Amino acid sequence: MKEITLIIPAKKEPNALPIVLNELKRNYPTINILIIMQKNDEETFEAIKNYDCKIIFQTGMGYGNAIVEGIKHSKTTYSCIFYADGSTDPKYISLMLEKSQNENLDLVFGSRYEKGATSFDDDIITRIGNYLFTFLGNLFMKLNISDLLFTYILAKTTKLNEMKLSQNDYCLCVEIPFKAKILKFKYSTIPCVERKRVADKKKVKAFSDGLKILIYMIKKYLQTINR
Repeated sequence: MKEITLIIPAKKEPNALPIVLNELKRNYPTINILIIMQKNDEETFEAIKNYDCKIIFQTGMGYGNAIVEGIKHSKTTYSCIFYADGSTDPKYISLMLEKSQNENLDLVFGSRYEKGATSFDDDIITRIGNYLFTFLGNLFMKLNISDLLFTYILAKTTKLNEMKLSQNDYCLCVEIPFKAKILKFKYSTIPCVERKRVADKKKVKAFSDGLKILIYMIKKYLQTINR
């Protein structure tokens, strides 16, 4: 797994992240791990500073910004966006890589809403929201994707850099598949089981973050039809 860098945005995950790192090292001892976090998140830093991983302090702020900065620091053939809360099961990393190589894909998206997949971290509000945003993305942006807001993604690092991603918040979840479509990259999905987070608190604010994503999608749709 030396050809993969895991990009893990972390914000106030002092209890969950050490568990995640231990599991990753048991399953993939040679994989590259890149943690992106705020410099003032001292509790999380103290919890992971002795682990075999590279820690990057963000120059900006936000979930999307952490991923963008992580991509810039990735030097391997593939990059994989992974969660710091334990909800992303590492067993899918090798399955994503296998699918990408066998089908010569640029990106592989994890999906919680295909046959054989599910989410144990969803509640009724987030599940309805995820289905709604995925429906809108497929309807207006012609994305052909089954889970728009799940950023468990493995991709060729060169393709991620070509996207020139710019969204600093959770709108990045939509920006990645949207730009993959615009740039005519080859992508597919793989069914995943999302686990419950293992510790600490969820950072997504369902209504406010959902509104930002909806506004972003409307803007991108208007840009598309006005071309």
